Amino acid sequence: MSIFRKKTETIPEGCVPVIRCSICTGEKVAGFKNKTTGRIEEIMLIEDELDLRKFRDRYGIGYNDKIEKVY
Repeated sequence: MSIFRKKTETIPEGCVPVIRCSICTGEKVAGFKNKTTGRIEEIMLIEDELDLRKFRDRYGIGYNDKIEKVY
């Protein structure tokens, strides 16, 4: 096993990845939405495509997988 291998974190159980977007400011925050309660746990600020790529890589979310946008 390589010492340079990235460790991915797991998506919390019962949650789906989402991007919370502000209509007023345009701010975007990546996080996870609980399917049962609808509560969103914010994880990181998304300022550009590189940040979104880091979020996907960190949690093992494929680039073809759709991430829901919540306004």
